[in-house]
Parts: sequence; structure tokens; C-alpha cells
Amino acid sequence: MAANEVKSRRNWVPWVVGAAVLIAAAVLWRVAGHRPDARPEEAAPERSPAIFAQRNGEALYRAICQGCHMADGRGAGGAGTYPSLAANPKLEDGGYPAFMVIKGNKGMPGFAEYLDDEQVAAVVNYVRRGFGNGYTKPYTAAEVTAVRQASGT
Repeated sequence: MAANEVKSRRNWVPWVVGAAVLIAAAVLWRVAGHRPDARPEEAAPERSPAIFAQRNGEALYRAICQGCHMADGRGAGGAGTYPSLAANPKLEDGGYPAFMVIKGNKGMPGFAEYLDDEQVAAVVNYVRRGFGNGYTKPYTAAEVTAVRQASGT
């Protein structure tokens, strides 16, 4: 292959790669529900909470929380630090765990988009009553709604 052919081939490669990236971005944008002709309030459909099917606090804990906070709620250390939920005085006020479940903190993701208010209340009540905590006053879905609104989610 002649040197001129190699140079000319090198000149069009960035253009082809760039075009492919732009096309892929446009396709992904459309697949995500964005329409260029939509009014702002129609641009992206509102995501419905309750992606997880479980409604029971214990089932939600086992499906979501147990992987990091462990089955006994004592947390773990290693690649990361996962705080203990067992005998945790921060859980006395149900607003604290509700906020953590909704917004997350540091390495813990928030679950606002994946759990509805009843599910958040269920898992918060499960954690507050179990693992040696003994906080029996129920935290309600209405209280979760207030936390969600106050946190901007």
C-alpha cells in the first residue's frame, strides 16, 4: 500500500467514527423517550416508582439491602464500608432511614425511583423494629411522602 493511500485512509477514519458516535447517541436519545418535537412537559414520561414487586419490609430488605448490610443487619467492611443497622440509635427517628432509602448516601444509591412510599415505609419499619432496634412506632407512607417532597425527589 502506498504512503498516500495510508494517509488518505487515516483522514476519513475519525470522521466515520465521529459519525457513528453521533448516530448511536441520537438513537439512544430517542429510545430513552426524548422527542425533539415534544413540549418540555412531554419530553420524558414520569417514571413510576415501585420497580420492585415486593411489598413486605422483610422481603424488600432481603431483595435490596441485605447484599450490603448483611442478613443480620450488622453491615460489613472490605471493599467498602457498609454501616450496621443493628442496634443503631440513628434509626429512632424514622425520617433518617426514610431519607437514606430515598436519597442514598456516599456509596449507597437512593431508591426514590424504584420504591413507592408504602414500600419505603415497609422497609424502614422492618429495619427499625428488627436487628435489636425495637423502635415500634410505625413510620407511615404519608411521612415518607413528606420526606420525599422535602428532599426534592
